[in-house]
Amino acid sequence: MTREVFIAHVEREQEALRGFLLALCCGKKDDADDLAQDALVKAYLSLAGYRDEGKFRSWLFKIAHNTFLSHKASCRTMDSIDEARTLISGTGADTSFEHQDLYLALRTLPPKERSAITLFYLNGYSIKEIAAITDASQDAVKQQLSRGRDKLKAKLRAS
Repeated sequence: MTREVFIAHVEREQEALRGFLLALCCGKKDDADDLAQDALVKAYLSLAGYRDEGKFRSWLFKIAHNTFLSHKASCRTMDSIDEARTLISGTGADTSFEHQDLYLALRTLPPKERSAITLFYLNGYSIKEIAAITDASQDAVKQQLSRGRDKLKAKLRAS
């Protein structure tokens, strides 16, 4: 892939990538932007390993997901929405985001469940695609989705 083709792909996928990372970072825009930049640099440096066999977006999201999991800026798991709300206190999350309670509830999920929920519901990936992006089995993804949904329902009802 040439540099120009890579740039064209990135321009087409950049908004989706930032949205994905923003959800994983529980609305912390600065962290999401930093992770997006790191992921794009890693993707560019890994171009030799990209095969046009799959979607560029899936390949890029896999790199972004791994960057999120290994990055110290990823938000730590909270026990409750109230704890997350207290921690951010209007400065950490994008307070203009219309689904702020969802971000707060996502913050209560472990990273793997948060990733599965975000990829499935916010990005429209299939279980098979999520398994490929997260390096998990399809059964593990199904469990993560089930647990994540149950936890989100409970947290959002309680808030």
